[in-house]
Amino acid sequence: MPGSPEALGAEAPAAEARAAAIVARGLARSYGAVAALHPLDLTVAAGECFGLVGPNGSGKSTLLGLLTTLLRPTRGEATVGGADLRDVAAVRARIGVVFQAPSLDLRLSAVENLDFYAALHRPAWRPAERAARVHAALAALGVTERTGDEVATYSGGTRRRVEVARALLTDPGVLFLDEPTTGLDPHTRATLWERLAVLRAGGLTIVVATHDMEEAARCDRLGVLVAGRLVSVATPDALTAGHRDLGAAFLAVTRGR
Repeated sequence: MPGSPEALGAEAPAAEARAAAIVARGLARSYGAVAALHPLDLTVAAGECFGLVGPNGSGKSTLLGLLTTLLRPTRGEATVGGADLRDVAAVRARIGVVFQAPSLDLRLSAVENLDFYAALHRPAWRPAERAARVHAALAALGVTERTGDEVATYSGGTRRRVEVARALLTDPGVLFLDEPTTGLDPHTRATLWERLAVLRAGGLTIVVATHDMEEAARCDRLGVLVAGRLVSVATPDALTAGHRDLGAAFLAVTRGR
């Protein structure tokens, strides 16, 4: 049944069969005596779209924080994009991150936001190369108009696409998304995922934390976190088996039924 150790183990061989973008072994994070994330093992294959789902406070943000080097593990080890988690600079050079909270400078244009990011993270790029990469990244996410206008004048959906473009500017192998479509209308959400699907076809690995079951259904596999424990890793179809839909399956797994 979904959520059982058997369900967790059944998915591992498929992921291990491909090159791994993320490998975590015994990864955990505590605050004093309080365990925010209990030790977990996880493998995410290169080119996979892996979803993290769970109730508020389940450990999704903690796991993302660990894998993106924003938090240090209390115990365990992991590699991301082939780099050891302890080598912060190497990991950060291989990943892109889109945070849940908006992080663009609203007083700058889309081009200026990305240009500043590129100058900070890729100082060796010459101005002409930086400009070409900025425009290519924006175009890849469908942002081709008003790129010189202040971000404050953009719609929420366009701002989100600019954030994704910025995260992809340095050609990362792994893209982390934290609730990427919160507050977006269905059309904008679908458009963003269509763009991401094109990038995935080029080999990009995506890890997305989400509460949206429609979004979760787009993932190859889902990791379900409950109270800081990874209780299940399975495909959306495997999780849904025996339930009317993925939402019902999610409730069953997270409530231990």
